[in-house]
Amino acid sequence: MHELALMENVVDAVVEATARRVALVRLEIGVLAGVDLDALRFCFGVCTAGTTLAGAELDVVLVPACARCRTCGAEQPTRSLAAARTCGSFDRELVTGDELRLKEVEVL
Repeated sequence: MHELALMENVVDAVVEATARRVALVRLEIGVLAGVDLDALRFCFGVCTAGTTLAGAELDVVLVPACARCRTCGAEQPTRSLAAARTCGSFDRELVTGDELRLKEVEVL
């Protein structure tokens, strides 16, 4: 379960950044990041117990995936890189959709 390691890193980063009590942690997570959101939310509760984040809210903002075709240059939303573009090319790069970013922390 890599969600536990991810959340441990997020909590450690927030604890190191502020000694104040935290009310909200906002993460941006790409839809193709391979993160199980239910598991991540569960791990948030486990990892924040006994810290300045205990009782804080976790807000997850999902980032849609967008890929750029290396053949024709077009960018378009995507659900997977396994399907061909309309030009027939499979050679695409992900522009958004795989991120896991600590976006915001609200303190009390």
